[in-house]
Amino acid sequence: MTTDRQTRDYPFDMTEVDVSPLYAKLRSEEPMSRVRLPYGEPAWLATTYADVKMVMADPRFSREMAQGLDQPRLRRELTGDGIMGMDPPDHTRLRKLVNKAFTARRIEQMRADIRSRVTRLIDAMVEKGRPADLVEDMARPLPVSVICDLLGVPFSDHHIFRKWTEGLTNDSTMNGSVLEEIGGELGEYMSALIAQRRAEPTDDLLGALVYARDDGDKLTEDELIAIAGPGLLTGGVETVSSGLPSFLFTLLADFPDQLALLRSRPELMPNAVEELLRYVPINTAAMFARYATEDVRFGDVVVRAGDPVMPALAAANRDPEVFENPEQLDITRQANPHMAFGHGPHHCIGAALARMELQESMTGLLTRFPDLHLAEGREGVRWQFGVIVRGPVSMPVGW
Repeated sequence: MTTDRQTRDYPFDMTEVDVSPLYAKLRSEEPMSRVRLPYGEPAWLATTYADVKMVMADPRFSREMAQGLDQPRLRRELTGDGIMGMDPPDHTRLRKLVNKAFTARRIEQMRADIRSRVTRLIDAMVEKGRPADLVEDMARPLPVSVICDLLGVPFSDHHIFRKWTEGLTNDSTMNGSVLEEIGGELGEYMSALIAQRRAEPTDDLLGALVYARDDGDKLTEDELIAIAGPGLLTGGVETVSSGLPSFLFTLLADFPDQLALLRSRPELMPNAVEELLRYVPINTAAMFARYATEDVRFGDVVVRAGDPVMPALAAANRDPEVFENPEQLDITRQANPHMAFGHGPHHCIGAALARMELQESMTGLLTRFPDLHLAEGREGVRWQFGVIVRGPVSMPVGW
């Protein structure tokens, strides 16, 4: 292992939606650098687009090797990573089965329903009166209701799933054993739902997952729980509940010119969402260390077999080698191969659903509220930098 480099504390300093300037410095001067997270062993931090992409896709870097090791992480507890802790061919088998249920066609068929949900939530905001809390009144209830309905969770239990979702990602799980408690409760609940689907098949996503087959192969009970539980809750809910207010904050507080352009050209919304995904960091830090299975050279650095590497998506998405004027938000940007949803075998399976929810919720809000604004200025927005996601936990808005 190379040892003649400074080991920096990680994550780096964070404020609102900014990306730490240290990422740019490292990308230029020390693209493969040494970091220490609050828990686990030291790691390499990949910061250039090319290196991040390689670490996430090259079979010489393994997620499976991380299981059982003192892998670098933000929370004290070491728990199983489910599908995120697998390598091909086991991971390929699961993704193939999940893809049979989580199809692009199934997701696109949800657009009208999501649009209706957005309308109902906006109506409730208007009825409640100004100011509204964009997080409490839109960003959290929307994705929770979508995922719960996908899984066939009764409306009376939606509040339980919201509690679990927030608990899985906020900073309360950093030092305690909350995660284990939530995981147990969620596992028991999902087991009961799965049993219901086996007894009485349904056409919701969970029913499709239960009956997904490929040459006789199917998902086991534990695999179903891991995918339909923590996997969908953290990926399918938090991307939207953190991304939506973060994106609107960015437009309202920092880029009013881009907001005006989007209002005048609403057809740019899909493009705008992609650019906001590139520009605004949703994750608190690099996650899910990949372990080198053999020595791999990156310029003047050799990552030795057994070393963990953290791929910094936020740094990669601002790499000037790939993105022209990367520090500028440009909703007309055409070439935008961002990695906000990851890359390679572990690319987020719920990316299409998250995109749709972000597009529809932003369209609904900006159409209904031509004068949407931060009711208490940027100082009135409260932020959280949790163990997985970062974003506002309260964002008062007026119109």
